[in-house]
Amino acid sequence: EGKNKYDLGREDFLKKVNEFAQESHDVIVNQSKKMGASLDWSREAYTLDDKRNFAVRTAFKKMYDDGLIYRGNRVVNWDPKGQTVISDDEIIYEERKAKLYTFKYSKDFPIPISTTRPETKVGDTAVAVHPEDERYQEFVGKTFELTFCNVPIKIKIIADKEVEKDFGTGALGVTPAHSKIDWAIAERHDLEKKQVINEYAKMVNCDENLNGKKVLEAREIIVNWLSENDLMIKEEDISQNVSTAERTGGIIEPLPKLQWFIDVEKEIQHFERKTTLKNLMREVVENKEIEFLPERFEKIYTHWINNLEPWCISRQIWFGHRIPVWYKKDSEEIYCDIEAPKEEEWIQDEDTLDTWFSSGLWTFSTLGWPEKTSDLEKYHPTNVLETGYDIIFFWVARMILMSKYLLNEIPFKTVYLHGLVRDTQGRKMSKSLGNAMNPLEIIEKYGTDSLRMALVVGTGPGNDSKLGDEKLKAYKHFGNKIWNATRFVLEKTTDFDQKAKYENLNQNHKEIYKIWTEKIKDITTDLENYRFYLAGEKMYDYFWHTFADVLIEECKKEIMDNTENKISSQNLLLLLLREQIISLHPFMPFITEEIWKEIKNEDDDLL
Repeated sequence: EGKNKYDLGREDFLKKVNEFAQESHDVIVNQSKKMGASLDWSREAYTLDDKRNFAVRTAFKKMYDDGLIYRGNRVVNWDPKGQTVISDDEIIYEERKAKLYTFKYSKDFPIPISTTRPETKVGDTAVAVHPEDERYQEFVGKTFELTFCNVPIKIKIIADKEVEKDFGTGALGVTPAHSKIDWAIAERHDLEKKQVINEYAKMVNCDENLNGKKVLEAREIIVNWLSENDLMIKEEDISQNVSTAERTGGIIEPLPKLQWFIDVEKEIQHFERKTTLKNLMREVVENKEIEFLPERFEKIYTHWINNLEPWCISRQIWFGHRIPVWYKKDSEEIYCDIEAPKEEEWIQDEDTLDTWFSSGLWTFSTLGWPEKTSDLEKYHPTNVLETGYDIIFFWVARMILMSKYLLNEIPFKTVYLHGLVRDTQGRKMSKSLGNAMNPLEIIEKYGTDSLRMALVVGTGPGNDSKLGDEKLKAYKHFGNKIWNATRFVLEKTTDFDQKAKYENLNQNHKEIYKIWTEKIKDITTDLENYRFYLAGEKMYDYFWHTFADVLIEECKKEIMDNTENKISSQNLLLLLLREQIISLHPFMPFITEEIWKEIKNEDDDLL
């Protein structure tokens, strides 16, 4: 329609988004059903429904009252394209070519610095050096008032242990308003924090030559000014990881913003002890209350927890759970509660919560929390969470945080992490590459069972897998093999009017059946230990290469020649077919269900 959200207004925009969300919901549910998901659809819940919204407001209020949620100024990841804050975990780092500039602020400034972003240097308030760097000790504590590209700046030389004295010039130009690292340095040394880039990635608080310019335009102006004034020492071509927003692709600008945060290091009274959210998240993995599959992700998780900073939970988007905070008109008074204030002079915060705040409540909000329900008592914690390794920090960590904080329980005992499904060249599927696969189209062409087997076999936990036509064709052929083998067994046992029994096997067939029972024990062990890829591979191998290629051929002669081993052969084929169909059912539910209707006994249940 050629309109943006501001043209529509919040209410009409949300109507359109909800329509789109409903369409997406219908597609996702249809895909899940087509894939054979055995779910209790009566328990379907939506992250943004009324019950979940009540749970979100309840959790926010408790964290606010405990002093864990606070509003403050910090440098955040700002997406100028999406016009919102994003988390560290939503950043995609792209390697790009860049230039590293080494220069002095002015001819009489004693210390050279290096940067890839000269445009930010008009916001510098200090140069930091290592306290043990003898080259610069005589300058520590001095302040220089300079004019940098026609912008007055005041630079204080400070000593800070975080500076790497052997990297570059050994000096760091400190831009507190546009770097999280520099912000922390400024906090330690009580430095001014001057913002020179705004929310639209344009220059502010400079001079008329720079104000309003995009950052790249400003960079060019400043680089030219440095060269013209003989301040540029050198320019180097380098490769640099550029922070981009996962959703929009916009280049991230670190900006100081007044936002809502969760303090993960604040000590609180938690049930019968004092602890921090960081400790709650870390200790349940360290003491093996929660285990990761594969195990290597435990170290990755713990490393992330140890380096976790305050979690910025406010977003400048309209679709989401509105922050349950209100501001009194013409006053600095703030009101936070589960329900809105009754008086009209209160205005609700415009921001919404990070989607992972509400998703973090999922294991128990879906069971009725904050009410004490029988479902919550019976089903929480759950046994296994199965999800992708790419959202271990987005979702898994947040669920552990929320469950331990609010319930003092782990949300699950085992985290099974799957990898990404990639194309045959190992590339991530995307619309831009044109390599994305629609599961419904695959199902139409190859069948659901083929797709399920192609996704499971050969794919261990935590590993990416390649999916293409060749693999799908192979498992379609396997499905045909199962169908044809079943048809043959049924044809050759039409005169067999009794239940297949182990007692009716001859000694040779009992030995063959014993080998199968050992195989199924092995497969069961694999399943119980989440080695689904091995279990599927063993089922495939036995059915095709032992049952179909060898045993059917051997028994066929006995049956067709009507030898004394005919009844034993019929018993063996029916026993093995029946038990293999049961064992294959979790992998290939549709074909096995159809076959089961033909081979089950009268007193048998559905698979």
